[in-house]
Amino acid sequence: MLDIAPITPDTEGIDALIDESIEEGYRMLRRLRENWDAGVDRFEGPGEILVGAWLDNVPVGICGRNIDPFADDPTAGRVRHLYVARDHRQKGVGKALVRFITEGAPGFFKFLNVRAPPQAYEFYEHLGFAPVLENSTVTHRLYF
Repeated sequence: MLDIAPITPDTEGIDALIDESIEEGYRMLRRLRENWDAGVDRFEGPGEILVGAWLDNVPVGICGRNIDPFADDPTAGRVRHLYVARDHRQKGVGKALVRFITEGAPGFFKFLNVRAPPQAYEFYEHLGFAPVLENSTVTHRLYF
């Protein structure tokens, strides 16, 4: 059974996810670690959360929700740092993570933004995110 719970980058087992993401050429979890260590982003603002997905006590995914740092609007949230371990993709982990962070968002945010790579557009659209055109920091938005 997949368990989702709040974490920090210092939670046991998360380093393996960070290392795997870096090996694959992704930068988001390296930025997560750097910003956490520098105290720049600790997911401590209203409505912010960082969660991990665990399968048999092994971390298999990570995702966060922040106040969107690129929007001049405190009611704009942002999906951040979504990563699913290579061996656990296409098994519902990413969907479960995004659904978890969207469920608690309406009490804090009017919408959630995401800047997704083109290969993830269909994933976000399947979860109800609408494409956003002509915005360099947002590709999709979920309204509440």
